[in-house]
Amino acid sequence: MNVYAILPAAGLGTRMAADKPKQFLTLQGEPILIHTLRAFAAVARMNGIIVAVQPHEIEHTQALAAEFGFASRVRVVAGGDNRQESVSNGLAALSAAADDIVLVHDAVRPLIDAATIERTIDAVIQHGAAIVGLPAVDTIKQVERTAHGALVSATIPREYVVLAQTPQGFRYGLLSKALADANAEGFIGTDEASVVERAGHPVAVVAGSQHNFKVTQPGDIELAEFYLSQRR
Repeated sequence: MNVYAILPAAGLGTRMAADKPKQFLTLQGEPILIHTLRAFAAVARMNGIIVAVQPHEIEHTQALAAEFGFASRVRVVAGGDNRQESVSNGLAALSAAADDIVLVHDAVRPLIDAATIERTIDAVIQHGAAIVGLPAVDTIKQVERTAHGALVSATIPREYVVLAQTPQGFRYGLLSKALADANAEGFIGTDEASVVERAGHPVAVVAGSQHNFKVTQPGDIELAEFYLSQRR
């Protein structure tokens, strides 16, 4: 059984308001993408890593991987117009068996740790599909959108809610078929788990961490810097 990771990194990151895609912004002197690659490369069971980027960023990403010593373990492919296309392109680049494991992780969640990755792999071995999730702390309100704003329609008990993070892991055969069916039928999921759920397969949850957040807005860089300094 082989284990692979796909890192979608083809987003433009418009909310960051930076002069480059956020995966290439520096965090303690190194690109965010490199921090993420380092976490996955530290997992002994990891057989290969696919990074999906904008076509014009392929050479730059390959050069970064080589500069930081990941060239032998990382393959860079062209991403798509959305996350689902990028993951599908990553899957197409793998020569994997149906029972192999594929983890999909946001390239801009640089504080993921090897232990969480390992737990996700173990959960996929047991259940076939698993995501990292964080229990909800705030009260969750369901709302209806109206012309006059949002109106609360229900309160959802927190014990029924988790905030989805990544990695999200699946057997290769399961994810490939679920994505192929979704693409053929024009369904675009918000994450890989939503596509697998649509196919009728249960998805297990592995405990996540507040540190494993997605760098989205300018202030997130400072927060990630703080967490990294505490870790080191």
